[in-house]
Amino acid sequence: MDSLELPKKIFTLGEEPFQIKSIAYHTDDSKLFYAVRDALHDDEYEELKESRLRVFLKFKEMDFNPVRFSLIKFEQLIGLNCEYIEHLENLRCEVTNEMASFWERIGVSVDAGPSSEQIIRALKRCQEWFRDDRMQLGYLAIFSGFIEGRKYSSATRASLARLVMDLEKFKNYPWGRVTFKVLMDSLRAKDFTKSYTVDGFIQVLQVWIYHALLELDVNYGNPLPNKPSPPLMAFKGGK
Repeated sequence: MDSLELPKKIFTLGEEPFQIKSIAYHTDDSKLFYAVRDALHDDEYEELKESRLRVFLKFKEMDFNPVRFSLIKFEQLIGLNCEYIEHLENLRCEVTNEMASFWERIGVSVDAGPSSEQIIRALKRCQEWFRDDRMQLGYLAIFSGFIEGRKYSSATRASLARLVMDLEKFKNYPWGRVTFKVLMDSLRAKDFTKSYTVDGFIQVLQVWIYHALLELDVNYGNPLPNKPSPPLMAFKGGK
């Protein structure tokens, strides 16, 4: 597979915001364990290492390299535009007469974005529409079904859905970044002690696991021959 060009870094190394924008954790703090090692005498540290809690210190000494799921890894897997822009999900898009007419045609309030249910209904009666109108429906289906990935009857966000009125702008928008944020925001909000439904393109996490854990790739990923690109397309899953 050809090497993939990665997006520019969002933050300077070492200056990433804590937790809000990055996946972070508090365990395995090197400063803490170096302090322990320096403070204790050799026999004391060895006693600690042989205690019933020895697994933690031995794990630290392995210099374990954790697998991270980040925006950069997401872009590598999915191959979509992940560039930074201001007001990514809160664009101001003027409601023109053309937009109001198209929204009415697909049966959606001009103040909302279409749901998958509404898009399906419109797709069943669009055969006589102009080509651009049908293409707009097609792109809205991708937006609703994969990028937003919400409940079948739930409205999508109007600020983003309205971009479809300019197809070139819509196609070149940083949807990779939007898709990543939708998924991460949904996961952060879940109570994993109960049954839950995740918004967004959750399948990309499964593909990431296949890439991170090669044994799962072989046994469960059902990899396709010739390693298609982007990596998202390299597995059928559910073997």
